[in-house]
Amino acid sequence: MLAAGGSLVLLAAVLAFATARPRGLPEATVALPAAGIVLLLGWVPPADAGHQALTILPTLGFLAAILLLAHLADLDGVFTWLGARLARACRGRPRRLLVLTFAAAAGTTAVLSLDATVVLLTPVVFATAKRLELPPRPHLYACAHLSNSASTLLPVSNLTNLLAFSASGLSFAGFTALMALPWLVTIAIELGVFFRFFARDLTGEAGAPAGEIPPTPVFALVVLAVTLAGFGVAPLMHVEPVVVAAIAAVVLAARALSARRVRVPTLIAEANPLLCLFVLGLAVVVEAVSRHLLGEPLRALLPDTPGLPQLLLTAGVAAVLANLVNNLPATLLLLSVLGPHPAPGILLAVLLGVNLGPNATYLGSLATLLWRRVLLGQGESPRWRDFLRLGTLTVPTTLAASTAALWLALQLK
Repeated sequence: MLAAGGSLVLLAAVLAFATARPRGLPEATVALPAAGIVLLLGWVPPADAGHQALTILPTLGFLAAILLLAHLADLDGVFTWLGARLARACRGRPRRLLVLTFAAAAGTTAVLSLDATVVLLTPVVFATAKRLELPPRPHLYACAHLSNSASTLLPVSNLTNLLAFSASGLSFAGFTALMALPWLVTIAIELGVFFRFFARDLTGEAGAPAGEIPPTPVFALVVLAVTLAGFGVAPLMHVEPVVVAAIAAVVLAARALSARRVRVPTLIAEANPLLCLFVLGLAVVVEAVSRHLLGEPLRALLPDTPGLPQLLLTAGVAAVLANLVNNLPATLLLLSVLGPHPAPGILLAVLLGVNLGPNATYLGSLATLLWRRVLLGQGESPRWRDFLRLGTLTVPTTLAASTAALWLALQLK
């Protein structure tokens, strides 16, 4: 009983601190001591914690590499160029700008992960709408929603996917093939809801010209394209995605360093090693919660066969859990419960739940909380009622439709 209650309290403390980040302190500030308490009290054997750490180290290495790659791409002007292209291509029409924003956010999330969409694309989209004198709300909320819902396509699109990928038994191409239809269905439903929800903001035309388009960052775009291709080809040569991402980051970093546009301490900071330590600490605390509190009830609830009702149940449980404890702990908890060799369909349904579910509340995803911070830094205050209403309209529909699409993809496999 002490282990169950104590581990739950520690998890709540870790998540509360990561959400609030008082005085800008890193998320690991509480996560690492909490993990230490769990180990000291014997709630998780050190040998098991060490094994789990070794298992997710490649995933954390990839996370660091992709964060650095996104920063270096931004340094090369990729997102500024993209914003200018969006402004020109929309021809002053807000509905067209929303469609283009959806495409840019979906592509950025899929290739460079949801953090790039939140931290790098969102300010660009905001500046683009302001430059055109268009209401920015639809386009900003699109970045928030697609940072979560468009992160189901590739194993590299979200840390949740990376954590589950090795357990799925699927190849990079196999994972993508199964998730492509759910991804497209989700984006189509989101776009339709956005058109109706923001109808008043999507009338009229731009009040200002688009402005000039900066030079195309050819080198960075080529590196990103080769990197994406490398993610698909590397498994065929038994090369981990982390190696591909690291090589791409080194190439762009070397170019930036030689041009003296960045310094080594900045590169280390952008790789965010403290975030990686946070995930390690969180994993240990979640393992304690799984062992002593939620593991058995979830094992009894979750199915092990990928029929349509079973997939819907799995996705629904994962979505609810993500909004209760945040999607990253929810993923770690469900992976612990499912064991080392779950049915791939069940595992992919879990990912639909933990990736789409967080659009229901601010607390469902760290990316959503970060998006809110980014907007506040831009002088824009998002309306929590709008976020909740949008979530009510989109999450149940996208979750059910994408899960049905996943079931169909599994039948056609």
